[in-house]
Amino acid sequence: MSRAPINRTHTEARLAQVLVAPIVSEKATSVGEKNNQVLFKVLQDATKTEIKAAVELMFKVEVESVQVLNQKGKVKRFGGRTGRRDHLRKAYVSLKAGQELNFSGEGA
Repeated sequence: MSRAPINRTHTEARLAQVLVAPIVSEKATSVGEKNNQVLFKVLQDATKTEIKAAVELMFKVEVESVQVLNQKGKVKRFGGRTGRRDHLRKAYVSLKAGQELNFSGEGA
């Protein structure tokens, strides 16, 4: 089965910026082990197709699906002033069976 070509409307420069950072936490590790998913912090205006194309381009893996979550920033106190943390957009990327992402850089 051949892979679908990357949509040419997404430039490689844009795709390089879509993924801001991987989310490495206890919850992210648990989700990764159970559902073969990886969590990423992404740009606020990133679409599911851009996220899928960016992961496939950067990590050379096949993506099954992408689920996106918008998390509103908490209102917190900073000394005597109130402020708000930044809003966050997370992407749960499901990898196809047999695919794996390795952030540690060990083994290729």
